[in-house]
Amino acid sequence: SQVAEEVIRASGLLRRYAPRNDREKARSGMNKDTACLVETATQIYPVFVGYGLLDKLGEKMKKAALSGTATVISDENVFSLYGSKVEGILKDAGFAVNSFVVPPGEETKSMDYAIKIYDFLVEHRAERDDIIIALGGGMVGDLAGFVAATFLRGMPWIQVPTSLVAMVDASIGGKVGVNHPEGKNLIGAFYQPNLVLADCQTLTTLPQRELTSGWAEVIKHGMILDEEFVQFLESNVNRLTKLEPELLTRAIARSAAIKAQVVNQDEKEKEGKRTILNCG
Repeated sequence: SQVAEEVIRASGLLRRYAPRNDREKARSGMNKDTACLVETATQIYPVFVGYGLLDKLGEKMKKAALSGTATVISDENVFSLYGSKVEGILKDAGFAVNSFVVPPGEETKSMDYAIKIYDFLVEHRAERDDIIIALGGGMVGDLAGFVAATFLRGMPWIQVPTSLVAMVDASIGGKVGVNHPEGKNLIGAFYQPNLVLADCQTLTTLPQRELTSGWAEVIKHGMILDEEFVQFLESNVNRLTKLEPELLTRAIARSAAIKAQVVNQDEKEKEGKRTILNCG
């Protein structure tokens, strides 16, 4: 019918032109801190990488037009290091702030803890325009992102990764979820964040074992998709392992951009392109 044709035509126009507005909005917040722009069918957002960048979190959120109450979700280890600082930065920027702290470890990534966070959000009367902030490594990002994707049918959320693996991989691409007793990540979704902010300075408090895992991910990205980047890593290995700010920022920014490039081509792993980063 004519009505059906008009609906189909209108939906096509929305899919075609809405991303352009999102792109302009995302680009308006880009500056020298921006490592890359993730552009998928469902969300367009910047990935910021810098040294000491945590101080700009409130500013970046305002430029992304986020204005609700912020709920920081973190684990005990990370929150003890950066929780008070992040709360202060957000309050100084004019945000109301609540925090929910979970035990560290993969066993926390469960429906039990997701429900505890739901209960916390209900208790604090969270609304759909409020913001979830994942402050921590991959486990925290997965759990907080899953809550953001499912509570009130979806809330804005921000990734603030504090581990190297999370900065270059887990925080980019929108994979969120929790574990099931029968297997890891069996319950989840693809739900892109509104922005990613990676402060490389937080890596100075990361255990060496976690740094080693992260560098393996960085090297893997280069070996798969960027030979020149591998040469850069080889030429600067001593300075990078000493976490020299300028080179560290460059390496993380490039590795994050490689991940974003793959996500842009295959957001939900339907075309086989995104699985290229799963090797090793």
